[in-house]
Amino acid sequence: MGPLQGFKIIEMAAIGPVPFCGMLLSDMGADVVRLDRQGAVSMFPDNPVNRGRRSIELNLKQDTDRDLALQLIANADALIEGYRPGVMERLGLGPDVCLQRNPKLVFGRMTGWGQSGPLANAAGHDLNYIALTGALHAMSGRDSTPHPPLNLIGDYGGGALYLAVGVLAALLEAGKSGQGQIIDAAMTDGTASLMTMFYGMMASGHWGNQPGSNLLDGGAPFYDCYACADGRHISIGPLEPQFYAELLQRCAVSDPLMLSQMATRDWPQQKQTLTTLFLSKTRDEWCQLLEGTDVCFAPVLDMQEAMRHPHNVARSTFVDTHGQLQPAPAPRFSRTPAVIQRGVPSPDQHRAQILKEWAIPMSDSDNSSAKKRV
Repeated sequence: MGPLQGFKIIEMAAIGPVPFCGMLLSDMGADVVRLDRQGAVSMFPDNPVNRGRRSIELNLKQDTDRDLALQLIANADALIEGYRPGVMERLGLGPDVCLQRNPKLVFGRMTGWGQSGPLANAAGHDLNYIALTGALHAMSGRDSTPHPPLNLIGDYGGGALYLAVGVLAALLEAGKSGQGQIIDAAMTDGTASLMTMFYGMMASGHWGNQPGSNLLDGGAPFYDCYACADGRHISIGPLEPQFYAELLQRCAVSDPLMLSQMATRDWPQQKQTLTTLFLSKTRDEWCQLLEGTDVCFAPVLDMQEAMRHPHNVARSTFVDTHGQLQPAPAPRFSRTPAVIQRGVPSPDQHRAQILKEWAIPMSDSDNSSAKKRV
């Protein structure tokens, strides 16, 4: 059940990228135990991003609960946390303490600004982190105020995925060296890394600093979204000359000006031609003509439509499990398939089960807590 079966991960309850990273590790087979803060109220308790874990509720300001957390950490392969720098240390669970108890532990730290630097202790969210790295400006569009592009880039792309890659790399290394290490995963670092290609293009003179004027930011008429006759939208992206030629052929575009694909001086007029063209049919009519061809085409679907699209249905991209229709685990493995292990846990739901399986003796308070839940 998943390539990470047998690995034990401690997840310190948090918001944003840490739960998403925990979901990924759980989907890939790890036994992820979430340490919930006693009395904490989740903003989105039933969100499937919290799926697959088991939960123990602790008050880490109490010596007995802190000791229980250390016992769990001593049995774990990795820990992931998303507190501000210094919080884990103040709780008595900093990396020095944890690595002393468990020298092979991979200690993954997720923050916005990083563990060091002038902004390290300031509050922030995804939007602020991607703003600082140039990513938000680059996605702003021509002559428009930057708009929040969901929290996919900082929280998840530059945050959770880099934390997951770091944890997995450190687990591989620990398997050889027998030594754990600390991972400083900052969303500013990860987002800057995601921007590597664009900084490279700028350095070589192939990317301008004006948003909405470049090849991949809506400046190119052949890499953009267009409104249709019914008010819905389609996307096209035929960057390669042969795919662009197919777009013109299938759409019966004969204007000679459209043949100069990479002539940026012609892009404004070409975009107006395509704008008029795509307004001549509904989105579904364009789908009938272009979907599945080498035009590099897709309709712009809302989330409800996406779950019903034949391609997503055929691949089971969304699965109905544990009472929710939700995205399936990704990526896919040929021999050890990823799976949603369980639904979203309630706080402290699995205390007795976890302590038994992790060979940690139950105290009187543990037994009392377990009886209350029954």
